[in-house]
Amino acid sequence: MTTRRILDLLRTGQPEESVTIQGWVRTKREQKEFCFVEVNDGSSMAGLQTILSQDLPDYEAIVKKLNTGASVEMAGVLAASPAKGQRIELQVASVTVYGEADPETYPLQKKRHSFEFLRDIAHLRARTNTLGAVFRVRNACATAVHQFFQERGFLWVHTPIISANDCEGAGELFTVTTMNLKDVPKTKEQEIDYSQDFFGRRAFLTVSGQLEAEIMAMAFTNVYTFGPTFRAENSNTSRHLAEFWMIEPEMAFCDLIGNMDLAEAFLKHIFKSVLEACPEDMQFFNDRIDNTVMVTAENIINNEFERITYTEAIALLEKADRKFEYPVSWGLDLQSEHERYLAEEKFKKPLIVTDYPTAIKAFYMRLNEDGKTVRAMDILAPKIGEIVGGSQREERLDVLERRIEELGMPKEELWWYLDLRRFGTVPHAGFGLGFERVVQFMTGMTNIRDVIPFPRTPLSADF
Repeated sequence: MTTRRILDLLRTGQPEESVTIQGWVRTKREQKEFCFVEVNDGSSMAGLQTILSQDLPDYEAIVKKLNTGASVEMAGVLAASPAKGQRIELQVASVTVYGEADPETYPLQKKRHSFEFLRDIAHLRARTNTLGAVFRVRNACATAVHQFFQERGFLWVHTPIISANDCEGAGELFTVTTMNLKDVPKTKEQEIDYSQDFFGRRAFLTVSGQLEAEIMAMAFTNVYTFGPTFRAENSNTSRHLAEFWMIEPEMAFCDLIGNMDLAEAFLKHIFKSVLEACPEDMQFFNDRIDNTVMVTAENIINNEFERITYTEAIALLEKADRKFEYPVSWGLDLQSEHERYLAEEKFKKPLIVTDYPTAIKAFYMRLNEDGKTVRAMDILAPKIGEIVGGSQREERLDVLERRIEELGMPKEELWWYLDLRRFGTVPHAGFGLGFERVVQFMTGMTNIRDVIPFPRTPLSADF
C-alpha cells in the first residue's frame, strides 16, 4: 500500500480504502476493547483518528509504546466515522513504532504551552497546532510569492549574502571576517587592516539585495529577489529579527505609479492564495489567535488601496482628534502609531503614502521636481503599519552623484552603481517587504519570532 498524506485522506479518502499513514502520535485514549490514537503528519491541522482493537497482534505491548510524540506507521482500512467532527477513521491492521517518546520527559504534552516556552524548544515546537499552522501558511505564502512573479515573466535572481555595500546606510551590519580575533592586523593609524582579510576589504552580511537586483533589471527588465537578509540591530521587540527574509522586485521602464500598482496586486494575490491553500489554518488563527484575521485578509483582497502624499498624510495627522506620543510635523518620519491611525481609523483599509521628504529617505530614490521630496512609497496596513516600502529609483547620473556627495558617501565604492546610469540608464522602480512581517500580519501572531522556524535575535542563536 502506498503511504498517503493525512490531509489527502481527510479531504478525499473513502471508506473501505486500504491505506498506510506515517506520523506522530498526538493523543491516545484507551478503552476496554479499543484504543483510539490520533496521528498527525504535519500536512494538516487535524490528525486522523485511528482505532486499534485487541485483536491486533501484540496489542498491549504496542499500545504501551503509543505515547504522545511517538513516531509510527499504521496500515489498515478506512471506515466512516460515527464520531462528531470527523468524516473517516482508520481501522488499524498493523503498526510499526519507529521511535518512542517518554511521557515523563516529552515536553509537548496535551496542554496549553506559552509561546515563550515553545521558543526554548524550537526543535519540537513545529509539532504544535499553532506553529504547525504558521509554517504551513508560511509555505503557502512563499509559493504564492514565486507564482505571482513567475506568471508575470519576472526572473528570480540570487543576490549575494556577503556584500561590501550598506544599501540602507544605517550601519547596522554583521561583519564577515576570517581574521584571527586574538591578533587582528592593524594599519599605521591603528585601524583594523581589512586589506589582509579574506576579501581584501571589509565585508558584511547583506541587509538588502536591492542594488544588485537593479543590476539584473538593467539586463532582464523585471526581476525579483527572495532570500535571507541580516540586520545587527540590538532590538528585542516583537517586531525585529536579526535574520529575516526579504522580497524585492525591481522593474526597468517603470515609474512610481507602476510600482504602486504592482505592490497592491502582489499583496492581494498572496492573501487570496493563502486563504485558498490553507483555509483550516487561517480559520484556526481567526478562532484562536486574532478574531480579525479573516476580516483583515478580506480587507486587503477586496479594497482598492487609498493613495495619498506624505504632505497630505501630515495634514490629516495634524487634524486628528487625538494626541500622539510622537510629534507630527512636516519633515519627520511617520511612526507606527501615525501609520496605524491612518490605516485603521482614518481610512479603515490599506493605503499608500508617497513623496516623502528627501532627508528621511535613501540616496537612491528619485528626486522630485520640487527638490524637497522623493518618489518614495510605503504601503500602510491596519494592525501593523508599514508593510511595503519602495520607490522609483534615481536614473539621472548627475542628480545621483550630487545626492551621494551631499550625504558624504564614498562615491568610489559605488562606481558600478553609477555605471548603470552611464550605460543605458532607464526609469526604474522597485519595492521591498519583509516576508516574516507578511506572515505575522496574515496569521495575527503577535511576535515575529513565532513566524520563522529558528529566530535569530540578540543573545539568541540556538538551534
